[in-house]
Amino acid sequence: MKKLLTAVTLLISGSLLISGSLWAQSPAKLADWQPGYLDIHHINTGKGESSFFVFPDGTTMLLDAGAAGSVKPWATDPKPNDSQSPGAWIADYIKPLLQQTRNEKVDYFVLSHFHWDHMGNTTDATPFNKSREFQLTGISEVGDLVPFAKIIDRGYPHYNWPVPQDAKNTVNYINFVQSKIKSDRIEAEQIRVGAKDQVRLMHQPAQYPAFQVRNIAANGVIWTGIDTISRSHIPAVKDLDGVVPPENKLSIAFKISYGRFDYFTGADLDVRDFEMAGPLEYWRDMETPVSLVTGPVEAIKANHHGNYDANSVPFLRNLSPRVIVIPTWGASQPAMSVYRRMISKKTYPGPRDIFVTNIMEETRTTFDVSALKSDQGHVLIRVYPNSEYEVLVLDDDRPGQFVKKRFGPYQSQ
Repeated sequence: MKKLLTAVTLLISGSLLISGSLWAQSPAKLADWQPGYLDIHHINTGKGESSFFVFPDGTTMLLDAGAAGSVKPWATDPKPNDSQSPGAWIADYIKPLLQQTRNEKVDYFVLSHFHWDHMGNTTDATPFNKSREFQLTGISEVGDLVPFAKIIDRGYPHYNWPVPQDAKNTVNYINFVQSKIKSDRIEAEQIRVGAKDQVRLMHQPAQYPAFQVRNIAANGVIWTGIDTISRSHIPAVKDLDGVVPPENKLSIAFKISYGRFDYFTGADLDVRDFEMAGPLEYWRDMETPVSLVTGPVEAIKANHHGNYDANSVPFLRNLSPRVIVIPTWGASQPAMSVYRRMISKKTYPGPRDIFVTNIMEETRTTFDVSALKSDQGHVLIRVYPNSEYEVLVLDDDRPGQFVKKRFGPYQSQ
């Protein structure tokens, strides 16, 4: 009897170690990043967009950290819960990933454009940092909680194109950048369209010559595909008859390549905007010229959260992605028309797997989403040194990275 009790005690103790305090021992826990892996995390807080990249040598990049103020019935619930802010949850998500690289700082913070679901929303109730130089929301909150080395955006240092950026949320972001330059001596730069060395491997670049980040577009300027030469797709503001180009069209876009694997992310680039009027129409379509110079890729982050005004047939056809990730945070995302374009073999041939970070019940009742591989959770694309890759859907209902579903391996073309 005593031996039986001892065995039971050991069994219970072992179970607690596996499923309780030592989550790392659980089979469901995401395996750590290893040198040679490219990890692309699409982080779901339910309040905007944020991606975290761990490059093959341990270089890291945070792209956006949204904190939108919208609530139900239009917007999704906060994930994993509302016990803390989206910025704090993003910081908690990336801290253990940073530790795996054995580096003290995130190498790059990148803000794609100046909208709250990418950078953070401020209200009178939003707390200030210790020096009271900026409020803690979205990317500014993450930057207050996690050390970083450099920030890149579309407007530094003047933030005055196409017009002065004086909206409350953007002013708070500018105050954050200026404060960090002064107090933490970070570097700040404006994105250089066409460059392939602005975002680069910082730790062991010689070991991974097949890795590259190409700046495809920003501020309405698009890479030509030749060397580092770029061209302006949007006419001068003085020629637009008083029309100011919308912020979404000015988003930063990257193509990330690792061996035969290619990935595209273009924030909120779109193809048109029905409410605008102006003499020149062609420039409203940012997607087609961007997709032509990017070419076919293995995976994409869908533009503008899958909204109706983005992810056109030419865009999808030119990229022909095997994997599509749609970071959503509202009932209109993804739009029915976009979803149907994505699943249609008339758009482009071949298989494709679509992963959505949130599907609200309000969305689910309007059209059949059964073609989705996943409709809830963080989405990780993990690329291996041989250019094979997997997609892992991670649980967004609890802190930490726990695998819900696994897809692949996929072969890069």
